[in-house]
Amino acid sequence: MTMIQENVALKQHYILGMKVNVINYKDATRQVIKFAKARKSSYVFLANVHMVMEAYDSAEFRQIVNAADIVTPDGKPLSWSLQALGATNQQQVCGRELTLQILKAAALSRISVGFYGSSKNVLSALVTKMKQNYPDINIAYAYSPPFRSLTPQEKDDVIQEIKSTGVQILFVGLGCPKQERWIAQHKNQIPAVMLGIGGAFDMLAGAKPQVPCWMQNIGLEWLFRLCLEPRRLWYRNFRHSPRFIVMFARQILKLILILALLPAPAF
Repeated sequence: MTMIQENVALKQHYILGMKVNVINYKDATRQVIKFAKARKSSYVFLANVHMVMEAYDSAEFRQIVNAADIVTPDGKPLSWSLQALGATNQQQVCGRELTLQILKAAALSRISVGFYGSSKNVLSALVTKMKQNYPDINIAYAYSPPFRSLTPQEKDDVIQEIKSTGVQILFVGLGCPKQERWIAQHKNQIPAVMLGIGGAFDMLAGAKPQVPCWMQNIGLEWLFRLCLEPRRLWYRNFRHSPRFIVMFARQILKLILILALLPAPAF
């Protein structure tokens, strides 16, 4: 069985039309390492309610997400949603922890990694900290893009530089949906596995505090982040979260109705 076939075989459900895979940390890490060794241009997204609603509101963005090789349930509400859809043992697969597990596996396998995004200070702290945590890690590339659109020449220079470093796994932290669009645009241009990990850059670098485990376990990660960045996140949370609850409830009720109308099996 080829790597592509193995990836296709991953179980998945659709939450409001957006694909989310039934997967755990171990299997996600294994797939990323396989793609990296084969230098397969591919991409992995870590989904939360924000991403689901962005995909619901935009057919173009939904197509980008659904074309991903892997989409993990980063947010706790999505792991609960997968459980409601039949994946009874599904747990949260969050960006910070998955990144650490991939970095550990990459160091053991001598796979080169790179980071694209965030500010220069955060990126510098991130690289320093990851080298301390994983002395054998090969961080071949790190770039903090300017807070503006790159010129066509700058875009070409970035692609060529990434390719010249031989990076096999590229972590991208530009925030949703910008990072997902950037990654999709560079599919087949960059021979690496690209992962959109958003705010994990800041947490891994120590620039922002980590969510307490008890809050994460009961699905209050959004509240912790809202308290940290109220001006940036209040609109997103209060626009997306209520709509998600109502619309996913409708999806479940529709599924229950369909199952109820199916003819009983003959014995």
